[in-house]
Amino acid sequence: MPAAPVTTGTAATAIDASVAVYDAVNGRVVSTLANPIPAGAPLTFLVASRSGGWLEVDLAQRPNGTTGWVKADAVTLSNLVYSLHVSTETNTMTLSTDGAVVKTFSVATGTGGTPTPHGSFYLTELLAPRNAGYGPYAFGLSAFSTVLNSFGGGPGQIGLHGTDDASSIGKAASHGCVRMQNADITTLAGLLALGTPITID
Repeated sequence: MPAAPVTTGTAATAIDASVAVYDAVNGRVVSTLANPIPAGAPLTFLVASRSGGWLEVDLAQRPNGTTGWVKADAVTLSNLVYSLHVSTETNTMTLSTDGAVVKTFSVATGTGGTPTPHGSFYLTELLAPRNAGYGPYAFGLSAFSTVLNSFGGGPGQIGLHGTDDASSIGKAASHGCVRMQNADITTLAGLLALGTPITID
């Protein structure tokens, strides 16, 4: 029997119609998040740490890197097998599992004026974009632009998506999102679970 895959993280998915987020274990409620999220995806977090019946989770909100605490009985947990690493220096993204590289993709990242934010984030949703230019699929990330407070009618959330401009791949060309070849994002759309960690540097 093959060895079980090494877990790269744990996703926490909301059970009920909303989840209360606390500032500490047994602390005060700082926000209540709706499930599903506005895009229609299930409210999903990436677990950062655990303490008894509580989970510290990464939150998809400004400022980037914000965490909060939720009650463990408010979510279901699932192991994550894959992780992503984006290099804005080389415009590449690496898919890994079991501590080994599965594949490295050429991508486009943000320009100097609209950089792709650095940090540790996770996949929050998977969409089939209706707007032209984003390819067949787009993952929302828990990251937000550090220079754009809104973009295209949205809150400046960073995406991982396809593109209608294949010539931009491999360059610093976006408003902060990570662009992929359409065939590559289609592959990932069928592979990656929400909550999958993505590190950008």
